Amino acid sequence: MKKQLFVCLCITAALVFGGCQKKTQASVTGTASKQLADIPVPVLPSGVLSTGPHGEQASSAQSLSLSDDEIAKIKSSGYKVAIAFHYAGNDWSTAQQAGLRDQFGKMGITVLSVTDANFKAEQQISDIENAIAMKPNAIVSIPVDVVSSRSVFKKAADAGIKIVFMDNCPDGLVAGKDYVSVVSADNYGNGVASAMIMGESLGGKGKIAMVYHDANFFVTNQRDTAFEKTIQEKYPGIQIVEKMGFDDENKGAEIGDALLTKHPDINGIYATWDIPAEGVVSAIKAARRNDVIVTTIDLGNNAAKTIAERGAINGLGAQRPYDQGVAEAILVGYALLGKEAPPYVALPALPVVHANVLDAYEEVYHSPAPADIKNAYKN
Repeated sequence: MKKQLFVCLCITAALVFGGCQKKTQASVTGTASKQLADIPVPVLPSGVLSTGPHGEQASSAQSLSLSDDEIAKIKSSGYKVAIAFHYAGNDWSTAQQAGLRDQFGKMGITVLSVTDANFKAEQQISDIENAIAMKPNAIVSIPVDVVSSRSVFKKAADAGIKIVFMDNCPDGLVAGKDYVSVVSADNYGNGVASAMIMGESLGGKGKIAMVYHDANFFVTNQRDTAFEKTIQEKYPGIQIVEKMGFDDENKGAEIGDALLTKHPDINGIYATWDIPAEGVVSAIKAARRNDVIVTTIDLGNNAAKTIAERGAINGLGAQRPYDQGVAEAILVGYALLGKEAPPYVALPALPVVHANVLDAYEEVYHSPAPADIKNAYKN
């Protein structure tokens, strides 16, 4: 029997529970607060809580594998791939690209291009058209708009290009026919984690607001729904006094200022990912409101540093973008080999609080936390 080399994702088994972020120029941190109590790492319900964009049950990323012979066959074929992000140049996409490139390197697959649509649907359509012209064997992408992007991704599929999606897929496309699979974080689980951190930090009582993503974007919609439902069901003593939506992640400070002005007795604010959360933290600092707790999703560098130094962000639910990229690359291998792939693959949520922020950073990025985060850590 030939020796099998299994390519598996490195996900800590003990943490079966546990698009989207752009870098800011400088870390935004809050002031230590009497309400920013240390809490244990929340224990989520077991398994992945999210379902796929068509209601699919999640398959574990850990179940994906390629044998020695399969990898050798892929290597001998000279395959090429294009990667098309909704936006790039941020901690999430940087880590995901690293996972993709590392795994493609092991499989001998050449990356032809990596594009950044800057969250503009028309730009991404152009990016995919350009990718098709390069005649790759596969495309890995996350659609900015699930409606307008349908035709260009269908064009790629009809040209025989294998497609693996990050997080979501265009309307009307069929797994196993038009695309290989969708790979995602457990966004619902991360929303639950963020809510539990908020609820436990406030002792189950208080007034909070939600800063949500006002767009038809599957993964952030799941987060926001999970946060709100968990607060309502698990923490009836916490009142959601306001929900403000945004279509520009850089409006966090503006929305945070409005919430603090309108609700001077507010105790906490949730933001759907870390970049708008950083804006909220900036507003809290400006208002000198060190009694307001923030929770969010995505362990960006600035958020990690804020948690480490006991700033306004008391915790969050983290995605695993590096491992997600590895899974996507393996699924490209499945498609090129004609190997049956699950239609929806997900990675478990990772709750992060002060107690585990340094370990969680290494788990998310597969590298130790940078010196500035380690140096900011307060016992």
